Amino acid sequence: MGNSEYYLDRSLGFLLADVSRLMRKRFDRRARILGLTRAQWRVMALLRRREGINQTALAEILEIEPITLGRHIDRLQENGWVERRPDPDDRRVWRIFLTEKAQPVLEELEEIAIWNRDGAMADFTEEERERFIDDLLRIKANQIEALRADEEEAAQAEQATARAAGGRRG
Repeated sequence: MGNSEYYLDRSLGFLLADVSRLMRKRFDRRARILGLTRAQWRVMALLRRREGINQTALAEILEIEPITLGRHIDRLQENGWVERRPDPDDRRVWRIFLTEKAQPVLEELEEIAIWNRDGAMADFTEEERERFIDDLLRIKANQIEALRADEEEAAQAEQATARAAGGRRG
């Protein structure tokens, strides 16, 4: 195996992406029996954590266009799994809520997620599982902090550029 192949096989970013893709693929196969697309179960899973969120914020979290999310919500609403409610503070905004009908589906999705996780970590001891999850949480926290610092640095650079440009008036 060449150096670059070895690097790619051991690259954190590539490994995380590959593991994520494989876990999604396996999850999708199971979730399909519930009549849900990946996009729909992602919407429902996020709504479970952030029920009452508005469509724009939900689209941002999912990293999809609001109009695309609107179509997903339309289908979920047709199936009776979600409902739109008007925002009490802004008539132009809809807030999204799960319905009672969605609860059994969410429970099945949770069972599929546990089944999938258990398969992925089949030969891990309980201590190894906990340590691995803790390590991933540390990586996540480090990345969140690094992104925040990057945004701060970019904002400061933008301000410095604006000040410099403002000082060059002729």
